[in-house]
Amino acid sequence: MIPTFEYVIPVLVIGGGACGCVAALSAHDAGAQVLLVEQDERPMGSTGMSQGLICAAGTQAQTALGIEDSADRYFEDIMAKTKGLTDPVLARAIADHAGPTVDWMVEAHDLPWELDTGFRPAYGNSTFRVHGWRGHGGQDMVDLLHARMADAGIDVLLGAKLVEVHADNTGRIHGVTLERPDGAQELVGCETLILACGGFAANHAMVAQHMPDVAHARNNGHEGSQGTGIAVAQRLGAALGDMGAYQGYAMLTEPQGIPVPPGVPVEGGVLVNIEGHRFTNEVEDIAGMVHPVLAQPGDHVWVVFDQRIEAVTDYIPEMQQLIALNAAKKADTPEELAALIGVPADALAATLAQAHAAQASGQPDAQGRLWGDDKPPVAPFRAVKVVGAIFHTQGGLQIDGTARVLREDGTPLPNLFAGGGAARSVSGPAHWGYLPAMGLATAVTFGRLAGLHAAALAQESVAA
Repeated sequence: MIPTFEYVIPVLVIGGGACGCVAALSAHDAGAQVLLVEQDERPMGSTGMSQGLICAAGTQAQTALGIEDSADRYFEDIMAKTKGLTDPVLARAIADHAGPTVDWMVEAHDLPWELDTGFRPAYGNSTFRVHGWRGHGGQDMVDLLHARMADAGIDVLLGAKLVEVHADNTGRIHGVTLERPDGAQELVGCETLILACGGFAANHAMVAQHMPDVAHARNNGHEGSQGTGIAVAQRLGAALGDMGAYQGYAMLTEPQGIPVPPGVPVEGGVLVNIEGHRFTNEVEDIAGMVHPVLAQPGDHVWVVFDQRIEAVTDYIPEMQQLIALNAAKKADTPEELAALIGVPADALAATLAQAHAAQASGQPDAQGRLWGDDKPPVAPFRAVKVVGAIFHTQGGLQIDGTARVLREDGTPLPNLFAGGGAARSVSGPAHWGYLPAMGLATAVTFGRLAGLHAAALAQESVAA
C-alpha cells in the first residue's frame, strides 16, 4: 500500500557527494524542482575522501593546452584497461559525456576544474586527461558543489537517511521514508528518484560476499558507504553488475592514513618490502597493486622516493600534508635509509642499483618496469610506510547510458536513476580495470545524465 506523502518533489536525489550534487544541479538547470537528501550533517562521502580528480576527454582545458584527445580514444582506453569486459554501453556514455560534463561544470557553474598536467599519462590513460582543482582535494569539491546548489536555490536536507522506498506493483516509485538521527521519520513523495548514495566498501558483509580477496584489507572509504541504494533497488527487482570491482590502493601511509599520490611512483618512486626488495611494477596497475602489497611479509611496505620526486608532486594536497607532518624518513645513503626503515642495507642498496641499471640499459627491469626517461630515487632519499587498502567499490546497480536503473531482463524501472558508487561503473569485473580518476568521472557524468533525464521524465509525468 502506498502511503500518503507530506509533499511531492519532481526530482528527489539521495546522496550529497559529487554524483548527487551534479545530478541536482543538472536537473535544476533543466527546469525541475529538486530536493537533495544527505545522511550526514556535513556532506563528505567518498568524494570528500578523494583527490577530487576527474578523468575526461575532449575538454576545453585539453584543447587550450594543445592536448589532442577524443571520446573514441577514451573509449578505447577504457575497453583496453578492462580487457573488453566492461559494459560497452556505459563505457561509451562515459567516453562521450565526461568531457562535456567537465566543460558544463566550468562554464555553467564556475567550477575551477582544469587539466592537471602534473598527472602524467599512466595506468591506462594514453594521454593527459585527469582534471582537478590545483591545490585542493575532494572535500573542497563537495563544499564548492554545495555552495553552488545554495546559489541556485536548490533545497538540501541534511541529516536524513533513506530507510525505505515506496513503489507500486509496476516498480514505479511514489516516494520514500527518511529517518532523522533521533528516529523521527517523514514521508516524501517524488516523480523521479536518483540514488547517488554511495557504494558498499564500509559494509563488511557485502565486501566479504562480493570481494573476498580484500575482505581483510583496510577500508579507507567513507563509513556511510553501506550499499543502501543497492539494497533498496534490489528489492524493486534491479539488476546488479560487476560487484567484484573496486579501487584498491597500495600506498596508504601508516599511521597517518594519507594516500601517497600516484605521481610519486610515476615520477620514479619504488615500493620495497621489509626484506628490502621490490616486488611489483609500480606503474602498471594503480588499483591492482594492492594485491602484491597485501601479499608481502609483515604488515607494511615502504615507498622510496627522493627530493626531486617530492618537489615535483608537492602541489598535491596529500603530499603537502605528508611534508607538513614530516612523515617521510630521510637519509643521504641507502645504508642510512635501510637503518631508518628497518630493512637489510645490502638488499636495499642492491634493489636501488638494479633499478638504475635497468633505467640505463633501456630494458625492462625484473618487475617489468620500463623506465624510459624516468629516474629511480637518488640521494637524498625519502621513505614512507604504507599499507594496502580499499577506497571504494566499482560495482552496483545496472544502469543504461542515461543512468536509468535496469531490471534483470534489461528493461528500465519506470522512474529510478542511479550513479556514483550506487551504480555499476566501467572498471570491469575486478580490481585491475580501474583507470585513474574514474571514480569521480563516473560520479559526475552519470550524475549529470541522471539529472537531465530525471528532469525530463518528471516534466512528462506532470504534463500527463
